Amino acid sequence: MTDEATVFVPGHVTGFFTSDPDEDPTKAGSRGGGIALADGVTVTVTASEERSVTLNGVDIEVGAVDRVVDALRATVAVNAETPLPLGSGFGVSGAMALGAALGTNAVCDRGLSENELVTIAHGAEVQAGTGLGDVVAQARGGVPLRLEPGGPQDNYIDAIPERGRIEYHVIGELSTEAVLGGDTDALTRAGEQALSRVVKEPTVDTFMRASRQFAREAELLTADVQAVVEDVAEAGGDASMAMLGETVFALGTGLTDAGYDATATEIYPGGATLDDA
Repeated sequence: MTDEATVFVPGHVTGFFTSDPDEDPTKAGSRGGGIALADGVTVTVTASEERSVTLNGVDIEVGAVDRVVDALRATVAVNAETPLPLGSGFGVSGAMALGAALGTNAVCDRGLSENELVTIAHGAEVQAGTGLGDVVAQARGGVPLRLEPGGPQDNYIDAIPERGRIEYHVIGELSTEAVLGGDTDALTRAGEQALSRVVKEPTVDTFMRASRQFAREAELLTADVQAVVEDVAEAGGDASMAMLGETVFALGTGLTDAGYDATATEIYPGGATLDDA
């Protein structure tokens, strides 16, 4: 038991996904593929007499974090720091939920396993309506392919064995709740087809092509994102849209080569990690 625990959780951009509801939030979720990023979220959990949640020093309400702390029957302060924007497709809420679960377990000596904690965080984010698969992917790292929905007890995860530079360019925000709260049948069909293509040919190039096609078929591609993706293609690069956010991510120097002031990061090979302290 310790008074404070710090967890690093990689950011995560989703290239394509399905929507798979279930009455049990730990079994609900999505299938799909994404990329874990070295730009992530550092979550510090501290024993406290009052519960609080901050993001980059500002008080914030994050439903998934509240549900995690409730599930662990704890009173803690959860402080997150990240260069990533909230609501732009980087899995920040999922990272905060997962970091809160791992950190609270250490601080409050709950004695739960990693899979149990990931399941709690995943179920909390599904219930909060802020994501369907980020938590499971962030626990895995790399370029994970989620072949089944749900938490780690249900979700078989494969991965594309590649590393490399990733650039991203944020245009704005999209409402995850609004998309997931509507008719997701067409989205799910497009996600299934994209996942099938990548499973047959598990390379990052195939992943990017499948992601672009998914964005079009699921009718999620905004005009601004499409314009940036086309600029990258004209410059000889490979880019797609981060789900769900008005954000473009590209392989290598694709965005820079197209003239954009992009942020550079890398594929992060590992999952969420509790610091040794």
